[in-house]
Amino acid sequence: MLQSLLQKSKSLLGVVKGEEQVVERSVEASTLDAYNGNEKNCEELKEYIYDIIRTIKDPEKPASLEDLHVVYEEGVFVHQPDQNNWVAIRVEFNPTVPHCSLATLIGLCIRIKLERCLAEKFKLDIYIKKGAHSTEDEINKQINDKERIAAAMENPNLRELVEGCIQEAD
Repeated sequence: MLQSLLQKSKSLLGVVKGEEQVVERSVEASTLDAYNGNEKNCEELKEYIYDIIRTIKDPEKPASLEDLHVVYEEGVFVHQPDQNNWVAIRVEFNPTVPHCSLATLIGLCIRIKLERCLAEKFKLDIYIKKGAHSTEDEINKQINDKERIAAAMENPNLRELVEGCIQEAD
């Protein structure tokens, strides 16, 4: 049931607040009301989010991000909706090595796949696990900046790479 509620979107509008990206999707009011004060629904949403990102393919290796322990269930945080019914979602990931050159691409894949799959009013933050990468602050800024995300997805080669990583296996 939660999955069907999450996929009832009608429009997509990106809004920037500081350096963080906020994505608003139109949904029925009853869907949003289901989260208010209900920790069980937040836990279900957390599990659903993890199910979405765990299947993303690594850009270099023939394995999923879950298989490589880049994403993990404990790295997904869902907070109760605020007074405006925004659900705050934070996803933390751990690159395989501290100097991983594809960490930005992995973060981009996580963001694009979640934005396409979630149909709620949500604030999405994607971060590298603290201390897990030599340039984590710079990468965190890039993967949470609306203009940089849009510019990256306008590049046909990069878009094709992202699409290949987030495509579900048949």
